[in-house]
Amino acid sequence: MMLPRQGAGVLSRGVGLRGFESHPPHQERYPLQAKVLEHAFWLKKEGYRESTIVSRVKLLAGLAKKSDLLDPESVKEAIARLEVTEARKEKIVCVYGSFCRQNSLPFNPPRYHRVERLPFIPSESEVDQLIAGLGGKTTTFLQTIKETAGRPGEVWRLRWLDLDLEGRTITIAPEKNSNPRQFKVSIKLISMLSRLPKKNDYIFGGGDLENFSRWFFMKRLELARKLENPRMAKIGFKTLRHWKASTLYHQTRDILLVMRTLGHKDIRNTLVYTQLIDTRNDEYVCKTAKSLGEASELIESGYEFITEMEGIKLFRKRK
Repeated sequence: MMLPRQGAGVLSRGVGLRGFESHPPHQERYPLQAKVLEHAFWLKKEGYRESTIVSRVKLLAGLAKKSDLLDPESVKEAIARLEVTEARKEKIVCVYGSFCRQNSLPFNPPRYHRVERLPFIPSESEVDQLIAGLGGKTTTFLQTIKETAGRPGEVWRLRWLDLDLEGRTITIAPEKNSNPRQFKVSIKLISMLSRLPKKNDYIFGGGDLENFSRWFFMKRLELARKLENPRMAKIGFKTLRHWKASTLYHQTRDILLVMRTLGHKDIRNTLVYTQLIDTRNDEYVCKTAKSLGEASELIESGYEFITEMEGIKLFRKRK
């Protein structure tokens, strides 16, 4: 059976069928490979992002190691035996259900229920230690997420045209049906971005975000061990987005502002961050500024201007 040219194009980077490589290339496996490639092309026609398509195909490839994808009952048994979370099983069922719909396979999905958990929020000192400990493009990528709360994919796809060096703004094109956003960023971040090599249209060079992520996970673990802080090994790209959202809500108590910052269209997705704040703690750190430069630095660090006394400006920020 000839493989579909369009589907193969979606997986041209060689990641789509890794799950099949552990099997001998028996003749009977070829139709299954073709079915997975056809499904990839079907997802592309349905408007799924390429990163989502690659992720789904890899998941199907993993299932193919443990079951017959064309036999739904075999797949259900394989999912039941997996030693993964209920949330992971729910995702696998969803992905396989899509495969069954496209191939007209009768599938009665098993019931797995996601256990909702609050996102992990590190301290700012932990975030800054991680960012400072990696260096180069990775440090700049993390600092950009910290300041903009952009999704990893949104930040990875930033173009030089999205950066206004003079106005110190970054414009984020949305993904996942969210809203576009524009952010004023710090002088520090502008300087970091300006030092990156301009190899092509993309600020971070384009390429495969998944490979970049794997390198980050490895270096993050090494740094956590070096600093003897296992919490740092839990900080991922999305953690910085969660950190920004919870910090912003803590500073402003403005859930609509947090919603706009994250690009959410449904406020229910934003309300989780109201649960991450100890509302009993309304103590403040106070700072003073004698010059415009000092005042600018405090504002960029999240301090709020309160008043001016004897020529000295007073700022505060919640602890």
